[in-house]
Amino acid sequence: MAADTVAGAAAGNGTRDVVTVVLGFARTLRHAGVAASPDRVEAMLAAAAHLDVLDPTAVYWAGRLTLCGSPDDLDRYDAAFAAYFGGEAPRPRRSTGAEQPRVAQTAPMVPGEGSEDGGEPSDLATRASGEEVLRHRDVAELTAAERDQLRRLFALLVPAAPMRASRRRSASPHGSVHRARTVRRALRDGGEVTRLQHHRARPRPRRVVLLIDVSGSMSPYADALLRFAHAAVRARPASTEVFTIGTRLTRVTRELRLRDPDRALAASGSAIPDWSGGTRIGEVLKAFLDRWGQRGTARGAVVVVCSDGWERGGAELLAEQMGRLQRLAHAVVWVNPHKGRSGYEPLTAGMVAALPSVDHFVAGHSLAAFEQLAGVITHA
Repeated sequence: MAADTVAGAAAGNGTRDVVTVVLGFARTLRHAGVAASPDRVEAMLAAAAHLDVLDPTAVYWAGRLTLCGSPDDLDRYDAAFAAYFGGEAPRPRRSTGAEQPRVAQTAPMVPGEGSEDGGEPSDLATRASGEEVLRHRDVAELTAAERDQLRRLFALLVPAAPMRASRRRSASPHGSVHRARTVRRALRDGGEVTRLQHHRARPRPRRVVLLIDVSGSMSPYADALLRFAHAAVRARPASTEVFTIGTRLTRVTRELRLRDPDRALAASGSAIPDWSGGTRIGEVLKAFLDRWGQRGTARGAVVVVCSDGWERGGAELLAEQMGRLQRLAHAVVWVNPHKGRSGYEPLTAGMVAALPSVDHFVAGHSLAAFEQLAGVITHA
């Protein structure tokens, strides 16, 4: 097995750590949109057995050659490499005379071994395991440095859109028989049906609508939720709508279409008048359905409500509007950051009123939870 051959690259527990690092990096690549299939991961592990795992340039090129499958993967690979290993992707550069090409100082792949110049040990396995721990940390409990690292990881998210069958059909080797094409083919073949022609409905992206609570109780999670929304808009700008909810409804889709995440969030913050205010989910949801639901924005869509369920308005109104939303939407997903905490029970009046009309109730407190949310949306 390729994993066994890594023993030639490191001794003792280093072998297990190298495998863990490579598998974690492959998972990060997949979230960034690079396939990183199992056979490619195995090829990377085999390559790691024959290179100096303390050399960041060798690690970079081994991964680039084994884990990338097309030119479209290269930029995503570079971004994932920088985010996962905490340094810029090494790039060869032309040098003249005695000048040496500069290489980003990424950490080695074997724990406990440092740089050759006698500096402090740099441990990639520790950093990678720390990144894995960070993925499951509650975003409300992170330090400023950890938030900065998490922003880089959020930028790698590429949520896949849920698909629906459209009325338009296209030629396919499977599906229902296309009678007209079959007859035309038979006429070209002398009047005999030699081959049946098939067609099937062409899949189209299903609309995704995100309603993000920006009230005071949700302020520790608002940045992460808006970054997830930005990733969703960036992936499918034509079929994704984002609104913020608090004491009023604000559409921020246009602001989140900016390519840079920080600029997009700054523009969104300027557009939201009720940031860190109160919460009237029932009233705001009614406003959304009255203005946008009947116009088709919510009809047949996957609607994602991101809120802790603290409702200052009437719970009866919220229950009524959630039932109305469920009848319009294809699926309703409720994201509550507190669901990720041990022992949590949805006992607030808002959650009790909303849950009967919710198809999927998920957590939203960490990067790992948002990755799971992306899968729930895709398969809703």
